[in-house]
Amino acid sequence: MSTLETFNLNFNSIECQIPEVIGSLINLRELRLRGNKIIGSIPLSLSNASRLETLDISYSSLQGNIPEGIGNVHNMKLLGIQYNQLMGSIPFTIFNISRIEVIAFTGNSLSGYLPNGLCNGLPILKGLYLPDNKLHCHMPTSLSNCSQLQILSLSENEFDGPIHNEIGRLSNLQLLYVGVNYFTEYGQDGLVSTKCDVYSYGIMLLETFTRRKPNDFEGDVSLKQWVNHSFSRDNNGRSRCQLDNTNE
Repeated sequence: MSTLETFNLNFNSIECQIPEVIGSLINLRELRLRGNKIIGSIPLSLSNASRLETLDISYSSLQGNIPEGIGNVHNMKLLGIQYNQLMGSIPFTIFNISRIEVIAFTGNSLSGYLPNGLCNGLPILKGLYLPDNKLHCHMPTSLSNCSQLQILSLSENEFDGPIHNEIGRLSNLQLLYVGVNYFTEYGQDGLVSTKCDVYSYGIMLLETFTRRKPNDFEGDVSLKQWVNHSFSRDNNGRSRCQLDNTNE
């Protein structure tokens, strides 16, 4: 089977471990085992499958850690190991796979933190799916370097700290999920404040577009007043347009 390039057993009822011999399939490009009853751990030999581009072992019963060697599979484009029982931290070597487009580890028990330089080696990453784990510490400031990122999902973890305004530089971002964490209020030291990370992200966007912060104003300022004040007048002080007052 040394010439095998695609191995797809998705959505069967196969109950087995992934054999170590899988790493000897030097021409393997796709390994899809989604929706089975795969048990045991991820074999270390997978790091020898140097041509592997797609690895999807989601919706199974894998245990143990993600092997460090996975980061040596430099042709990987999609790495999906969702809804298993994996533990431990995410190997930082994975964030050096420059060709990877999707990293998906949803629904495990992964812990640890994300490196500050997470996106420094991921120029074409489009989807980062890490919800429903036990990841903690701050959101990496380097996320703005993932310029092609379209989906960022960090929900249901234990992240804390602010939601950095660097996120506003992600011009291709379509979906942002950061709920059910411990993010602090982005405007907590200013005049606009709430216990909601989505609201905080909205404040960050307003800062990005208006180039003003909540504490740039005197007195208490509502969001509506902030937007009106920032957008309602041109450089000569003439009124442009006011927000509809019917939704006070």
